[in-house]
Amino acid sequence: MEALTTTRREPATRGRLRVADRAYARIAARAAREALADAWAGRTAKGAPPAVSVAVPGSTVTVRVAVELPFPADLVALARAVRERVAAQVAGFTGTRVSEVVVVVERLVTGGVS
Repeated sequence: MEALTTTRREPATRGRLRVADRAYARIAARAAREALADAWAGRTAKGAPPAVSVAVPGSTVTVRVAVELPFPADLVALARAVRERVAAQVAGFTGTRVSEVVVVVERLVTGGVS
């Protein structure tokens, strides 16, 4: 009986991986929720889930995340946390370079602090 031999090929010669736009969007939405979890903790009022759209022009991805943020809060720090976490998780899970993450604050949610 002949032994089967396999030749290891370099990753670039194995083929391509196509990640669906909705997969990028789901990863980004979850990352945004995770980035904001502490800011919403202890509040009775909650913001709507993040709305995400993506564009994949070639080998990079651009992400737009629309969020509602608690107020009062450090809005700049929260937007930065969303941007950094989304970029890190999208790149980490998919291996795709993230060219830009745009965070849009759709609404500020006041009150609800317990």
